[in-house]
Amino acid sequence: MRVVVQRVKNAEVEIKGEIIANIERGLLVFVGIEKGDKEKEILFMAEKILNLRIFPDKNNKMNLSIKDINGEILSISQFTLASHIKKGRRPDFNNAEEPLKAEILYDRFNDILSDEIKVKKGIFGSMMNIHSINEGPVTFIIEKKFD
Repeated sequence: MRVVVQRVKNAEVEIKGEIIANIERGLLVFVGIEKGDKEKEILFMAEKILNLRIFPDKNNKMNLSIKDINGEILSISQFTLASHIKKGRRPDFNNAEEPLKAEILYDRFNDILSDEIKVKKGIFGSMMNIHSINEGPVTFIIEKKFD
């Protein structure tokens, strides 16, 4: 599993000219489900994101989590995060989980996050336009694969 987490002032997802979800201050999370990902990876990643201390405290030190600031998450499925570009110029998407399995894991991931914080999301498998203002900028890539 591979995710890109961005601290944002606001973010929204647009499909076919319509804004279907938006958040104010919080996290924009791009989620890539890879072949072999299971509940372990989903649980690990949700816990990591919920407790990642990347928001500034009163001393402007990254010391607060999304839960601490009562922020929101905009979760976007993005199979291209499972790509490999080791040779040539065309990305290899063979490591991306098949859509039916990936959607189940993506929904489970969002359900876990939703137990503790407000989560909005795009539509799995859709062509989406994402608009955001990155606060910082602050962006992290997190990967986890259990054997």
